[in-house]
Amino acid sequence: MLNRRDAETQRVGYEFLCASASLRFAFLLLTFAIAGCGKEPLYQQQSFVFGTQVEISIYGADDAKARAAGAAVLQEFDRLHRAFHAWQPSPVTELNDAFARGERQRVTPELAAAIRTATRYAESSDHLFNPAIGRLIALWGFQSDEFKPTAPAPEQIATLVQANPRMRDIMLDADGWAQSRNRAVQLDFGGYAKGLALDRALQILRAHGIQNALVNIGGNLIALGRRGDRPWHVGVRHPRRPGALLELDLQDGEAIGTSGDYQRYFELGGKRYCHIIDPRTGYPATQSQSLTVLAPAGPEAGLLSDIASKPGFILGAPAWEAQLKRLGIEAAMHVDESGKIAMTKTLAQRARLVREK
Repeated sequence: MLNRRDAETQRVGYEFLCASASLRFAFLLLTFAIAGCGKEPLYQQQSFVFGTQVEISIYGADDAKARAAGAAVLQEFDRLHRAFHAWQPSPVTELNDAFARGERQRVTPELAAAIRTATRYAESSDHLFNPAIGRLIALWGFQSDEFKPTAPAPEQIATLVQANPRMRDIMLDADGWAQSRNRAVQLDFGGYAKGLALDRALQILRAHGIQNALVNIGGNLIALGRRGDRPWHVGVRHPRRPGALLELDLQDGEAIGTSGDYQRYFELGGKRYCHIIDPRTGYPATQSQSLTVLAPAGPEAGLLSDIASKPGFILGAPAWEAQLKRLGIEAAMHVDESGKIAMTKTLAQRARLVREK
């Protein structure tokens, strides 16, 4: 159990960068091979959205076309960030306030679609992916521009776990009204919005006539086409030391995402608390250092890459692989709490582990 003395001697490992505040957080960063020859037709554009670094790399298009396409993607990212924000005023916070009051709220078609899709994935993951637990996430301090490591009282956690907020508690009607049967439901799409943004990015790039690109949102990546005569080559960061742990080629339309206990975390009393909360216990998951998934090409590849890594991360060994198969993921890598690496056969056939020198 944590106490105030622990808090006074804490070492904070959480870095949370946002446009309105300069907060530090240790987030996942997938490193990838972008540096190339100076004459290579590679256009890159960077920004800061979703509280993380975003980079768009476009190959083989003239600068004007690439610049316009990249700007359109970043504009959409900014819009999605504001539309799905969990604690700054947004359609999501308005809906959460209505849920807390036990009232109906009209929602946008976009938010209604997100609720339906998230509910589908929640059901498929035995509710380990659960955007309805925003109150628990806030209780642990992970919904704030001014982050302060927090040690919630066990009785507070128990109360929210017993309330059992789930996506299925939300009722949507054909006229665009939403209401929750459970006032404890508080939506947080932090494990959803980046994946949605990746899928939107490919739609926008294709609409602008871009055939080859790589989009990186704080380590969640999706590939479009190729980088010249070769696929886009990416690497997954090691959870405990600098540099890559895994390298592989991304094919057209594939997406890769990782959940890790080094993305957003803090330490109190020598114990690490990451931002991925186990809905069953109300406490941060402790069974994994990281879980990486490779989502096959499809209209929800980005979304699946963002969502699917969470349930497996929470479960840890040995259940992670079976859980991912239920979500349609055959290629994945798990690093357990002790640092032991396990990989599915499908990923092992394509990827290369980076051995420590």
